[in-house]
Amino acid sequence: MSSQGSSSRHDELDFELLGNREEKPYILQTNVFADDGGNREQKLKLWFDPRQDFHDYQILWNQHHIVFFVDNIPIRVFKNMSNIGVSYPTKPMQIHASLWDGDSWATDGGRTKINWSSAPFKAYFQGFDVKGCEVLQNSSDIQHCDSDKYQWNTPSFWQLDPVRQRQYEDVKTRYMIYDYCTDRKRNPTPPLECQH
Repeated sequence: MSSQGSSSRHDELDFELLGNREEKPYILQTNVFADDGGNREQKLKLWFDPRQDFHDYQILWNQHHIVFFVDNIPIRVFKNMSNIGVSYPTKPMQIHASLWDGDSWATDGGRTKINWSSAPFKAYFQGFDVKGCEVLQNSSDIQHCDSDKYQWNTPSFWQLDPVRQRQYEDVKTRYMIYDYCTDRKRNPTPPLECQH
């Protein structure tokens, strides 16, 4: 999902399936842009081969947090900490799907290049569904989207319940292979949201 605007001043929530070498697990990268250029990547080794069957990828975005889900399992939580100065997505967004060449960085840090002889590359979607708050075109007014008339704004969606919290901790422990919060080479001082 992405808002309109320049690449350095927009909001965006990403699910990115990164290809890999044969017999290596696929990587799922998520990223959060909040009126900036993002750089909040997290990467997971998937516990399944996404080529073999369809899976559900979902994003819950409300005024309390953003939760990325795979097959109803939370894999990432980005909390709204705007009260302490952390940017949080607030702009209307549209959904986009694309295939693009990321071989300068995506696989093994850009060391493994795309095998173009395997083209064409295809992606399939099934059961696509959107539950959202409609914002008029060319409007930036999204205050009505915080209303509790939308289920995702009710108190049961303000934080993970204990079962989902355990699932999330398990995913982080077993499958996370990169977290911008712990990358001291890139962020010698952890970003503010990573300190809480």
